[in-house]
Amino acid sequence: MTSRLKEKYQNEVVGKLTEQFGYENVHQVPKLEKIVINVGLGEAKDNQNLLNAAKEELALITGQRPIELKAKKSVANFKLREGQSIGTKVTLRREKMYDFLDKLISISLPRVRDFRGINPNSFDGRGNYSLGIKEQLIFPEIKYDNVDFLHGMDISIVTTAKTDEEAKAFLELMGMPFRK
Repeated sequence: MTSRLKEKYQNEVVGKLTEQFGYENVHQVPKLEKIVINVGLGEAKDNQNLLNAAKEELALITGQRPIELKAKKSVANFKLREGQSIGTKVTLRREKMYDFLDKLISISLPRVRDFRGINPNSFDGRGNYSLGIKEQLIFPEIKYDNVDFLHGMDISIVTTAKTDEEAKAFLELMGMPFRK
């Protein structure tokens, strides 16, 4: 079973990008490498239940078990000790990556209040795109009644594109709703 986005990539995107950028080989065409979803919870150092709830929600959203992130250094101003749990993340690859991106583009982003498109300037200079989401309620798996606290998440889309221009063209063809 292949996802709708993967079929779209194989059938449409490769041809259009090859035509637009003049690639000589199909392996030069940008493709998705991975998607990393990160939830940073500074409050989790005091309340472990917040971290557990965030891990459960991230597992529901992605269909994959998240890992805990621990502090690398102690920072006295933040009352943070080395080794304390401060967040959670998931790295998606292959089919789960395409399924998540499809759900993000077609279901979740349109549910954002006053949505006018995502920022086209959030590329890192090497063809990777990052976006932040303010609350987890935009995902259909999260039920409002079961949420104890709202938290955001960072989503990084890693591509094989060499430049931001190639990555933007690739993501637009995949269906990303960039702001005009």
